Amino acid sequence: MTERKTHLDGIAVSLLVVCCLFWGAQQVLIKATLAELPPFYQASLRFIGATVLLMLWCKWRNIPLWGRDGSFKPGVIAGLLFAVEFSAIYMGLQYTSASRLTVFLYTSPFWVAVLVPLWVPAEKIGKWQWLGLILAFCGVTMALFDGFSSAQPGHWKGDLLALAGGLGWGLTTVVIRTSVLANLSPEKMLFYQSAVCAVLFPLVSLLLAERWSNTWSSFAISSMLIQTIAGAFLSFLAWMWMLRHYPVTKISGFAFLTPLFALIVGNLWLGEALTLSLIAGLACVAIGMLLLNRRT
Repeated sequence: MTERKTHLDGIAVSLLVVCCLFWGAQQVLIKATLAELPPFYQASLRFIGATVLLMLWCKWRNIPLWGRDGSFKPGVIAGLLFAVEFSAIYMGLQYTSASRLTVFLYTSPFWVAVLVPLWVPAEKIGKWQWLGLILAFCGVTMALFDGFSSAQPGHWKGDLLALAGGLGWGLTTVVIRTSVLANLSPEKMLFYQSAVCAVLFPLVSLLLAERWSNTWSSFAISSMLIQTIAGAFLSFLAWMWMLRHYPVTKISGFAFLTPLFALIVGNLWLGEALTLSLIAGLACVAIGMLLLNRRT
């Protein structure tokens, strides 16, 4: 059984910051690509490509993906929950901004913090960690306050979908951490999730009669390559590896960095103003992350 560390080290913190930075930019990228590629068509291509890359990686590294190890049922459940999360993301971005969707999506650490200790007492978080989670969430809300107050009609649909996505993500993490999946290789954990999406999303796209186009702009090609290789393959593989080696309640808390990165990328890409709310939010999140990783 893999030895699980009790606190985050430099490697984990570095990987988490890089992943959060990418995921923050990814929401903006997905939304920008929706003008050319419909949501489930876009998601289908992403996860089919990522599944193929993952299978090639496992073949090269001699990592088994098949075999009777009791992981099939929880693996499929985790895959379905993962599909719920990304269905909500791609649909929600049709109704709301990337930064607004991201703050609701990243309520997932609360589900993890509340549910995981019910099955894994060793991961129970103390009062300082709870204070860190609350402070970080307040920081995110503060940073995006202007976006909330200026919501346009229809934004509520994106908000509800994002909340559903956050629940899906949180429950996926809970299933992984509290089942036999926690002892699998990161590659096999990711394979269950990616493969389920690769099967389901093309079917949903066809049922919704989305337009499948073979003529793409250079931006759409670049977007899909980034979403597939850096997003659905590399960043999620790193996330699965961290779930196996570090306390899930602490690494999930870093998810609060992503909405702030999304707002920063939105500023650089779309010219959105940096406000006092963002600066105060960044400070709250930074303090919250320190409290979350505080030794008890």
